[in-house]
Amino acid sequence: MCDRDHREDELERYQALGLITRKQFGVMLGAGVAMMLPQVANAAAVTESDVDVKTPDGTADCYFVHPATGTAPGVLMWPDIYGLRPAFRQMGKRLAESGYSVLVVNPFYRKQKAPTADKGAATPIGQVMPLMQALTETTHMTDAKAFIGWLDQQQSVAKNRKMGTQGYCMGGPIAFRTAAAMPDRVGAVASFHGAALVTAMPNSPHLQAAKTKAQFLVAIAESDDKTDPNAKTAMKDTFGKANLQAEIEVYTGSIHGWCPPDTNQYNEPLAEKAWGRLLALYGKALA
Repeated sequence: MCDRDHREDELERYQALGLITRKQFGVMLGAGVAMMLPQVANAAAVTESDVDVKTPDGTADCYFVHPATGTAPGVLMWPDIYGLRPAFRQMGKRLAESGYSVLVVNPFYRKQKAPTADKGAATPIGQVMPLMQALTETTHMTDAKAFIGWLDQQQSVAKNRKMGTQGYCMGGPIAFRTAAAMPDRVGAVASFHGAALVTAMPNSPHLQAAKTKAQFLVAIAESDDKTDPNAKTAMKDTFGKANLQAEIEVYTGSIHGWCPPDTNQYNEPLAEKAWGRLLALYGKALA
């Protein structure tokens, strides 16, 4: 009874925000998707809202959530290929309850407002791949500057503390490039099952990130490591030569996409381990 009531509350909230339909919510539940994250101990009361952020290319629809009182370090969250959706709102809110002012963005705003995947993480990859392919190194950088600049205009964001940025799947390299675009503002970068963090090109995200002074957390899916076992070594060597603090780990037993709670690959124990390491990184780098 409690679970059903809670789900109805969640559905009503998401419907009111125009983020999801009853049918979409039912599809996720029917697929056995986990929609609830573990609660935060001593969670801060938070304020949440939908916001529009001006960029050089238009207006990005985003979700902003922060502690209800005081100021807190800003965090820019880049979602995976399925975009801004209820799962990432939950993740952003959970981070805010831990003491951060969090902007979760719709990286595909040039093409479509969120939700950009009609079945969430159950959407066929072919339907959303064109959205990702339309993004470039240039859009990564210009968006990063616009979003970080917007965060710095918010009263809830601490101006005397560095910001963090984190990305999932395709969001991983964008988080790396966020640090490269704003090296004096970003102090911590986290990537979870990041895609194409290391390439053979001179503009490889890991090479660009190595020119910053940020601290890094790179959580690699075991399935991704099997596909590209040299990526972790390249990052360790590059960050090491740059004297950057970087925690780079392959999460044994994980499949690409294991962190967001609405994917079929979600692995709660490993996702919680990665989340704990994220809080440790922010607690150190953004203090």
